[in-house]
Amino acid sequence: MSEQLRFGIEEEYFITDLATQRMPGEVPRAVSDACKAAVGHGFAYEMFQAQIEVASPVFTRLSQAAEYFANARGALRQALQPFGLGLLSAGSHPLGDWHLQRATTQAHFQQLFNDYQQVARRSLLSGLHVHVEIPGDRDRIHVMNEVLPWTPLLLALSSSSPFWQGDDSGFASYRQTACDEWPRMGVPEYLEDQHDYDAYVAFLIANGTLKDAGGCWWGVRPSAGYPTLELRMTDACPRLGDALSLASLFRVMVAHAIAQPRPGADYSAKSRWRVMENRWRAKRSGINAAFLVEGFDAPVTLGQWLSMAEQTLGETARALGVEGVFAELRQIACEGSSAERQRGVYEASISSGHTTDLALSQVVDHLLTETAQGHRPRTAQAEGSSTVKVVP
Repeated sequence: MSEQLRFGIEEEYFITDLATQRMPGEVPRAVSDACKAAVGHGFAYEMFQAQIEVASPVFTRLSQAAEYFANARGALRQALQPFGLGLLSAGSHPLGDWHLQRATTQAHFQQLFNDYQQVARRSLLSGLHVHVEIPGDRDRIHVMNEVLPWTPLLLALSSSSPFWQGDDSGFASYRQTACDEWPRMGVPEYLEDQHDYDAYVAFLIANGTLKDAGGCWWGVRPSAGYPTLELRMTDACPRLGDALSLASLFRVMVAHAIAQPRPGADYSAKSRWRVMENRWRAKRSGINAAFLVEGFDAPVTLGQWLSMAEQTLGETARALGVEGVFAELRQIACEGSSAERQRGVYEASISSGHTTDLALSQVVDHLLTETAQGHRPRTAQAEGSSTVKVVP
């Protein structure tokens, strides 16, 4: 197994008015220009003016990703500060209002708004996306099928979108619930191999449904632009360390799949039923869900499932030099995901007699603070220092 398995990460952020704790509807061009200058080639526009993305260069070590995103988040905060704005990373903004948001002018996004109307206008969501390179001699769909059963575990640990339109949604990841309004989101169709996937895409292109494979937005998909498998299911994470740990575990999952003689051979239509049910449980209850695992008659806790993951994937994690990732994720399970932390802040504020708006403002402050903290996970520290910088 290669210790240099290449990967990349994309983080999406909400721009937040520090005076009101809300997202501005329109953002002056000077703001986006300042953000672009701050992170250079990594900057990318998003669907709404008050939302931006950072897409990383290619990494071979987690320590590189840790340094890059610590620098990128810091550079963006500094760029936004003169405008009275802040940077917030979470699956949804507690005080976000999609009715007030204005679209960016990029042709790609304008086409999405034209094609999907209110579904697109409601899509005020931010995710954590992770790409892992798949060797050319491996079928990406086989690898995807090997990885898919684990993905609800990643979603539960990342859950950070309990609030929607100023209300508690009742979900740990309302973002994934909103994503289900789109076609070709969530769990991929049951596909046996790359040939099957190519036939599926060709069918949709031929009947005018798709222009290209990029319109398959599943929670895990073969990237249309890179030779990678892309994780898209996970919510954006306020704490950088959590994002890096989740990216690291997905990389371990893919590396383990690549190393199998016949990756995905045991994945079936019934396996997909289980993934779909576990995804529902993850988005509804997050780390408090009970999950269905093949070979067990009764549902298991997230902690039990994470222990199973370590038993299955631990050797691969050691080979990649990130064996500490399981301890980091157990810490999330113990302390609570962002969804639990946000609700804790909100409930404490309400218990103190504060109004709903003030309580949600305090949740926003909490998220701004966590987004600003430059935490590195132990796996990144173990790999040694990196020289990756954010260069405009």
